[in-house]
Amino acid sequence: MIPWARILAVVASALVTSSAAAQPVNPADLGEANPIAILESASQSVPGMEGGLSSALNVLLILTVLSLAPSILILCTCFTRMVIVLGLLRQALGTQGLPPSQVIVGLSLFITFVVMAPTAERIYEEGLAPYVRGEQTDYNVAWDRSKQPLRDFMFEQIDASGNWSGVYMMLNYRGVDTSDPESLTRADVDMLTLVPAYILSELKVSFLIGFRIYLPFLVIDMVIASMLISMGMLMLPPVLISLPFKILLFVLVDGWQLVISSLMTSVHQPQAVLAAMGAG
Repeated sequence: MIPWARILAVVASALVTSSAAAQPVNPADLGEANPIAILESASQSVPGMEGGLSSALNVLLILTVLSLAPSILILCTCFTRMVIVLGLLRQALGTQGLPPSQVIVGLSLFITFVVMAPTAERIYEEGLAPYVRGEQTDYNVAWDRSKQPLRDFMFEQIDASGNWSGVYMMLNYRGVDTSDPESLTRADVDMLTLVPAYILSELKVSFLIGFRIYLPFLVIDMVIASMLISMGMLMLPPVLISLPFKILLFVLVDGWQLVISSLMTSVHQPQAVLAAMGAG
């Protein structure tokens, strides 16, 4: 079973590192912050803890993770793509509040769990598990191994969609020379640059998918509107007539399964994940 709490704890700590540190932090060093090292330093600085986190701090850490879990899901996973596309699908159908927002968010959440499960398993097996078992005592190595699967996932989505312009924009803003993109490597892109660039890429991809879903329903609306105008029924709203036809068409082609299947296959898994899935 994948320990989602520990995985979210590492990512949450990375996102709140800049606000958790008591001393001023150089903005250039934020992308290289190590949350495992911060937790280790915190445990050593409190008297009587003997290098381990107390139960009170463990509870505080869990509550912090729970409060930041929605932001983590939105920022670093494919949840953004799922919820935006399903929201645009609801608008295209014209059903207004059906299905409810809770259903759309819940469905997007579980689809995200399914798609991100191989990456989450890599994070735990390669980074967190050896550190928890005491096999790896260097927290710098544990942090690097923990974040690498998530970086591979985000880089894979950016590379598949070709949205490297967001990465170059963030690097330019942070003072990195991008005049020769061929000389840059993935190691030159830290997490502080990668996460917003990944979000911009996901927004672009999700709206493109939503546009393709919107077109068939737009055609139905236009046909119904033309028919009503030709019949002289100018006062009758076209949406009122086209809604049953759109629902019927969507149900006949098994639209929900087609959309969900397309969304899941649109997420590209890194080569390491594909190799592990093939071996399993």
